[in-house]
Amino acid sequence: MNIGIPKERRDLERRVGLTPYGVDLLTRAGHTCYIEKEAGLGAGFTDYHYERAGGCIVYSGEEVYGRADMVLKAVRPTQEELEWLREGQILCGFLHLAAARREIVRTLLEKKITAIAYETIEEEDGTLPVLRTMSEVAGRMAPQLAATFLQSNYGGRGVLLSGVPGIPAARVAILGAGVLGTNAARTFLGLGADVFILDRNLEKLRQMDWLFQGRVTTMVSYPFNIARVARFAEVLIGAVLVPGARTPIIVTREMVRSMKRGAVIMDFSIDQGGCVETSRPTTLRDPVFMEEGVVHFCVPNVPGAVPRTATHAFNNAVWPYLRRIAEVGWEQALEEMPALARGVATRDGEIVNEPLAAAYYAGAEGGR
Repeated sequence: MNIGIPKERRDLERRVGLTPYGVDLLTRAGHTCYIEKEAGLGAGFTDYHYERAGGCIVYSGEEVYGRADMVLKAVRPTQEELEWLREGQILCGFLHLAAARREIVRTLLEKKITAIAYETIEEEDGTLPVLRTMSEVAGRMAPQLAATFLQSNYGGRGVLLSGVPGIPAARVAILGAGVLGTNAARTFLGLGADVFILDRNLEKLRQMDWLFQGRVTTMVSYPFNIARVARFAEVLIGAVLVPGARTPIIVTREMVRSMKRGAVIMDFSIDQGGCVETSRPTTLRDPVFMEEGVVHFCVPNVPGAVPRTATHAFNNAVWPYLRRIAEVGWEQALEEMPALARGVATRDGEIVNEPLAAAYYAGAEGGR
């Protein structure tokens, strides 16, 4: 199989679709890997690393797409890249299509692209093995980012997360007790913050209470409880996930308006549309904005700020699936690996992911 690894074209996105180690394993198995010049440089992988692994360096993204049967990316393609896609190709990456423009999905359908969204690869027990890696990275980054944006020079409240003797620690409310929320809670606790975790699943809250030995306050995420923590939290973390679907709004503008001036909202659900009414996507270059007197951090690709760690992490998780596709083709791989089949968003000109189909056709009915 011919496999293409293009350079990511979104601003400050420095992750790459495959490491040199992955290229080495594929080329040893008889496959050909085409890597765009300097595709891995931001993650610390030089062209020499790829060449030594048996890869072929090419000098344009268009050539990568033109040569590849399967294109491996970190994030959703840009408009330019969509034009380079060839009919019948396989496209893999964190695609987040439920929150994408309709034109992107339409192009994938018209070109009969088999689009495999890493974030919806799902095992029988409901775990999301590839997305989990990025949730772990983002969750552990949350406290260092929150500490920065609480500083007054960013418009923050001027509060130290840990407090000091005689001054209480900052209060952090985490909406969602999944992988990201758990990792964020662990790291916030390590920095000395006062942590509250909300989730609609009572069993998850029991697990949080046991895991952190009662050092976090757990609450069921009823609207009145969300409104309550919004009023006193210095940091509000949105870590809500509905796999493959657009995230529901659970924090209203009225709740945001009730928050302390200079508090920080970090909406990590923004890659699926966001769970806060006042959220809108920001970038790693310009990560925050003020709305209702509250600092908002809404970067969809947070792990892109630590590209070496993030690239190694998601490559470790996705490798078994990519190897099998390369070995036997995507059709047989999907039959053999139900988890991979659940990750397919589009195939043969049709949307095969139900939440994506619901979002796409609802948008069509609404005239968007």
